[in-house]
Amino acid sequence: MIVVNLDVMLARRKMSSGELSEKVGISPANISILKTGKAKAIRFSTLDALCSALDCSPGDILEYRPE
Repeated sequence: MIVVNLDVMLARRKMSSGELSEKVGISPANISILKTGKAKAIRFSTLDALCSALDCSPGDILEYRPE
């Protein structure tokens, strides 16, 4: 199972979902879908933008956990 740790990274960077939404250029609703783990896919361009905005690597946002 892939877990999205976007909320953890937001907390570490002391950034709101709205602020991240503006920096990345995706809607607050899509940020929410990512945070709750309901997303079925993520574009590399979106992941790149998230990493740039949060100053992190993809492994900080995405984590694999065996079920």
